[in-house]
Amino acid sequence: MISYAECSARERLALLLDPGSFHEWLPPSERVMSPHLAQLGVPSAFDDGVAVGRAMLDGRRVFVAAQEGAFMGGGVGEVHGAKLVGLMQRALRDRPAAVLLLAESGGVRLHEANAGLIAVSEVMRALLDVRAAGIPVLVLIGGANGCFGGMGIVARCADHIVMSDVGRLAMSGPEVIEASHGVDEFDSRDRALVWRTTGGKHRWLTGDCDALVEDDVAAFRAAAIAAIDVSKPLTLEALEQEHALLTKRLHALDTTDTTDRDEAALLWSALGIADARQVPELSVEAVRALRTA
Repeated sequence: MISYAECSARERLALLLDPGSFHEWLPPSERVMSPHLAQLGVPSAFDDGVAVGRAMLDGRRVFVAAQEGAFMGGGVGEVHGAKLVGLMQRALRDRPAAVLLLAESGGVRLHEANAGLIAVSEVMRALLDVRAAGIPVLVLIGGANGCFGGMGIVARCADHIVMSDVGRLAMSGPEVIEASHGVDEFDSRDRALVWRTTGGKHRWLTGDCDALVEDDVAAFRAAAIAAIDVSKPLTLEALEQEHALLTKRLHALDTTDTTDRDEAALLWSALGIADARQVPELSVEAVRALRTA
């Protein structure tokens, strides 16, 4: 077993895809870097923190992007976002079997502010264009930095999300919530709390991810292969189903005593999960069996 969380972006590409099949576009040797970071005296990366290219997955041609969490937490800036958009636009032209996004990001880089926000919005639009063309977009989440902010929204725009039990997915990161509303609202140092409310097990039980796997590169590869032909049409019916899921979750705690601060377990219980407080201690296989829909 090789830990997906402990791999770098390029290690994941080498291990997840068919051996030797990854061909990178705009590699580090091209030195396509953010024009903003140098102006601020911030160290840059020659690939701007994301590797994009084409490859084979189980003999099928795919386009793939992998964010490097070790560079600015995988934050999205102007060039980083442009590389993702370019990948999506090329997919519209060349029509691979699927587009894979190995997401690891804290969201938009504060250093690039509006440029990063615009970049994320362009990524979302490009991703939805790819989906509308019938090309599945698969997002894999299991890096140490999680998938937060704008990239959290991007992930939920995809056809299929694969998460490990140590992966995290949310709009606002724990530190952001604590900074905005105080430690009493959300203690970002409480690792158990963070994983209960943003982790893979929680996202699986609430229907926010489509596959829950172990923290193992081989498990991610198998899940990606299984989902490569999964395409969810962008229809009104699909949107209404998504709204129904969110409405059910929103009202699940309406008749529940929430004086206990363990909201995650309360929500799991309200959604019909037996012995909800035991979920954090359960194996991935056991948690997979708990979801009823």
